[in-house]
Amino acid sequence: MVFSRFREMNTLRNQIFLGFLGVMLVIIAVSGAFVYDRVSSLLKDNAERHIQQTAVQANGRLDALIGQIDSLMEQVANHPTVQQLLLEELNGKEVSFNQRQSLLQIVSSYQAYMPSVGSLELYTADYRLLFPIKDGSLSTRIDSRYIAEANKQKGRLVWIGVDPNDDQSLLAIRQVSLMDRWFSRGGYLIAKIQRSYFQLNDPLSGSDSGESILLVSDEGHLLGSSETPEPNLLPLLWTDDQTVTFRGKEYVQVKQRSDKANWTLLVLTPVSYVTKGISVLRTVLLFSGGIGTLLFLSLSFLLSTMITRPIIHLIRAMRKTRLGVLTPNPEPVSTMELRELNNTYNGMIANMNDLIRVVYEKEMLQSRTELKALQAQINPHFLFNTLEAFNWSLEEKGEEELAGLVVVMSRLFRYIIGSPNMDEWVTLGEELEQVRRYLQIMEMRMGERLTWTIELEQPEAAVPVPKLLIQPIVENAILHGVESRVGSGTVSILIAPSGRSGWTRVTVSDNGPGMDAERLSALRSALEGGPSISSKGTGVGLVNVQRRLKLYYGGKDAEHEGLVIGSEPSAGTVITFEIPNHGGDMYESGQQKNSDRG
Repeated sequence: MVFSRFREMNTLRNQIFLGFLGVMLVIIAVSGAFVYDRVSSLLKDNAERHIQQTAVQANGRLDALIGQIDSLMEQVANHPTVQQLLLEELNGKEVSFNQRQSLLQIVSSYQAYMPSVGSLELYTADYRLLFPIKDGSLSTRIDSRYIAEANKQKGRLVWIGVDPNDDQSLLAIRQVSLMDRWFSRGGYLIAKIQRSYFQLNDPLSGSDSGESILLVSDEGHLLGSSETPEPNLLPLLWTDDQTVTFRGKEYVQVKQRSDKANWTLLVLTPVSYVTKGISVLRTVLLFSGGIGTLLFLSLSFLLSTMITRPIIHLIRAMRKTRLGVLTPNPEPVSTMELRELNNTYNGMIANMNDLIRVVYEKEMLQSRTELKALQAQINPHFLFNTLEAFNWSLEEKGEEELAGLVVVMSRLFRYIIGSPNMDEWVTLGEELEQVRRYLQIMEMRMGERLTWTIELEQPEAAVPVPKLLIQPIVENAILHGVESRVGSGTVSILIAPSGRSGWTRVTVSDNGPGMDAERLSALRSALEGGPSISSKGTGVGLVNVQRRLKLYYGGKDAEHEGLVIGSEPSAGTVITFEIPNHGGDMYESGQQKNSDRG
């Protein structure tokens, strides 16, 4: 019952209506999401520019605070009493207790101007604690890399970070330069500053009404606050994202690097504060989307009715033909849609007749093509007999060299053309015999400019190989090697066992001009399917060999890599490849087919 009701409602009109409705909903959803995202990004970008200004101002305040500490430590380091005591220590004169005690008044006077400086520590050049009056060593107080950095800066302030002995304080060190000793190293001055001194505002207070300014060291320590445990701020330092998640909340982050202390200012503003006005935009988008959907529903219903009504009238007219004799359907004159539908039907009949005629012509053309192909399969003995007649004629005239050339060409053609019933696999001995004939022909053409050698042992002569696999490589060696060389050239073919058991290596080398690294790389790219680089001939010989090697020996068990090419300028070219002694899977399948035919 339900299915029958559904079939009654599954009309073209309803399909058009629902289709239009779905398209409209998708458009409204996509456009609304896009506008919402763009406006949100715009608000974040505007907030980021505002936060960037805040970060620059905060960085200015931080530099001012650092400048105050630097000025204080510089005054203490240049004080005459400090300079005198460190100079005596450097000259080997031990400073008395009273002299060390006098430093207390000097340090206290400076600390009175800056209460945030908890203490000042003065060390000699050999790292002994001079003030306050107690035992201590600079090497055990801080890490040696900060001492080395202070020596490198030669009097400029170096910030250490959190005091290892007091996590509520920060440390800074500077080298004390002796003015009476050509500003040489006289000792070290360490300042202990309260962490609250660098607290630019209340960090991470949890309020969504504004930003938080955090001062972070390169190790991820929060320097302006003494929170326990400290938050892990390394992910915020390492990321470049505009929006970050920290402690379960999303923030818009801006970084500002302080060059004076090598610290980073992180300005975090809650995303909810940045985009607090976007809720109004969301309401506007939903309201406008609802109004647009209602208007589109009305228009789509009207449009679907206008489209389907003429079709319904045509269906009713076609049903009347069941009551009487079929007559040609007259062209409707009521609407353009009906006329187009009638013309389409008549055009379909005409197209079907044209299709039948085209199929018939294609079948005739295919039959003629097959006939021509059968006629082209004439036994090649006519060509061989003609070459034999040339041979006899040349021998009668005493042209023995040309007669020998004709014999070699005849055997070469017999090998290449062969019989259609012959297998395409031959032995290495047969393949090299074909290469020898080709080299003899080329030797007759080039004369003393070409010398060649072929080395083949008897065990490797019986290895099966696809026909015409080595000759294109030899032809390439002559074309690009010997012919491009000034003077005589040599082509060598070496067949020897490979380093892998059950494999044979084929090597073809020449002493031609060779190739530079760029041309060699281009050739290897051509073998892998890239553009051809040959300027002589078609340049497909090596590519053909490479494809055939991959086809015949590129199975998953063979691990065949194809042609391996080595070449250097003025040193010739060497091309090698390896084949299995058993011929591979395609050879075995071919043998199986031959036995099945037998």
